[in-house]
Amino acid sequence: MQRLLAIRAPEVVGIPPTNPIRDLMLLPGGELRHYGYRPIPGGDPYHNIYLSSIDGGLSWIEHDTPRRCPGATVQSPWSGDFLTLLCCHKHPSLEEYQNIHQTCPEPGIYVHRSWQGPDGPFVSHKVAPLLPRLLMPRQPIALKSVNRWIVPAQAAMEDPMLQNPIVFLSDDDGVTWRTVVLPRIPPLGVAWPHEGPRWENCGPEPTLVEMTDGKLYMLIRTAHDVLWESISTDAGNSWSAPSPSRFYSTITTPLLHRMSDSRLVLIWNNTTPLPEVDHTTQPGLEPSEHAGMWEDVFTNRDALHAAVSHDDGKTWRGFREIHLNDRRNDVDFRSRGGSRISLDRSIHQSQAVELPGGKLLVAFGQHPECRRMLIFDPHWLEETTAHDDFSEGLRHWSHHRYIKSVAGGFRGVVGHCSLNRCVGAALIPHPDGTMREVLQIASHPDARLLEQKEGAVWNFPASWRGEMTIRLRLPLGGQGTQITLIDRWLNPTDPVVAQLSQFVIRIDPQGTVNGKAKVTHDEWRNLVIRWNLPTEQTAGFSIDGETWHEMPLKTPTINGPSYLHIQSMAPADDLLGVLVESVHMRARPAGV
Repeated sequence: MQRLLAIRAPEVVGIPPTNPIRDLMLLPGGELRHYGYRPIPGGDPYHNIYLSSIDGGLSWIEHDTPRRCPGATVQSPWSGDFLTLLCCHKHPSLEEYQNIHQTCPEPGIYVHRSWQGPDGPFVSHKVAPLLPRLLMPRQPIALKSVNRWIVPAQAAMEDPMLQNPIVFLSDDDGVTWRTVVLPRIPPLGVAWPHEGPRWENCGPEPTLVEMTDGKLYMLIRTAHDVLWESISTDAGNSWSAPSPSRFYSTITTPLLHRMSDSRLVLIWNNTTPLPEVDHTTQPGLEPSEHAGMWEDVFTNRDALHAAVSHDDGKTWRGFREIHLNDRRNDVDFRSRGGSRISLDRSIHQSQAVELPGGKLLVAFGQHPECRRMLIFDPHWLEETTAHDDFSEGLRHWSHHRYIKSVAGGFRGVVGHCSLNRCVGAALIPHPDGTMREVLQIASHPDARLLEQKEGAVWNFPASWRGEMTIRLRLPLGGQGTQITLIDRWLNPTDPVVAQLSQFVIRIDPQGTVNGKAKVTHDEWRNLVIRWNLPTEQTAGFSIDGETWHEMPLKTPTINGPSYLHIQSMAPADDLLGVLVESVHMRARPAGV
């Protein structure tokens, strides 16, 4: 218990046995289980198992799942039964591996219930026919004040290619269910900075939570670069028309989680992908990908974030990375580990359970190479400083570049909407001859890459008022660098980061900073940036604390900057670039 209580920053504790979203549960006695499957060579490709932990998630043991088990369930606060709601399409798959489906005589929506416990025996009965393209990724949620179960889901109710957010409701402890359909979110279309359509997500994989005033708050995955939101004031019978929320996210799945002390935690990808290219110029794509019915490539599923609210979602703090994809720099990203278990390789899609001491266990990701379970303390989200001097390497940095790869949704045995990668910005020996290393951000020629320039991206606690200190060195002959503060993760090589950032600094090859100050070549200097939003619509920067210079707010923000983004400005090759020795950020009190 002492080890668990000592955890503050995220600590990885395991690998889930399937892509998490509904398979994690906490038993009444404190045992944690994550259900899934393990392929048997030459045998059952979906052999049902679960991982069990009796020490708060710090260690896990594999067990075979009992026969005719639906995997994870929830316990009814009214009857004490263990139950779940599952789709049955009658064909085993990653989403439908549970052996309980052997008891289902035909396709449909089934309730599986046990009076004795999570190991069964279970009684199954069909409660509704399948809906078009129905996916039910979440467990039932108990609305105790109205004696109702609610399940967020998705189905193609208006268009065979576009899904609506829906909810299933039960007022008799899961015996019967009815469906409420929310309006479909309008398609994104093609607009700047895109040159082609994106996969149109119009309402899949919603998450919801009950607010302290009894309202229900829903966040919905979309293609619009932000999650959309909807509110119900009558326990799910009707919903407001979905509208854009404050949270950036593109075609990734969010999770809202209520802590026992009433805090709200949001787990999601505060990320934006590279602009869509003109798909007519991409060889090998299918008509559905040209039309935005499927994606050509995902480039924003490598950073997972969390934020916490003490006032039922009115304000949020944190916006911190809780994990970066361990495979984010792999040159064999598309094929590593094979595609039999999972086509996707990402760290979106999650589930959470509260642990003793207010810690949070989060399971997330797709593919065994990428998915993880970790524990962290939500109080860590509220820290007000961050520092990195590369003494732990680049574990907290995104610095990959993309290799030209086959694009498209399904391409044989490798990959799925993904590109291979390689390291861009890298640690090199300190130029002063010390035993330390520094980060070099430059532009190295390589015809295999989609882009030559390099970038580096670092997260810090979101802050309306803050100070960033970057200790840097511009080698003589370097072609300059661009430094921005922004409120979301963008790819290190993103071509439009300056247009989307709050504040932008450019250092040209002569060492001139935004045309106002000067950085001496081959000397270490401290570039300090101070901002005071929303009171002031400008920020200031200084070299070594000398004269302060003003720069304008480029793009408004709802959440405050939470990222430092550094990128080469070289129009061609630049083997020298810029060197960074350390970065430090601190939030500043109002008026300071």
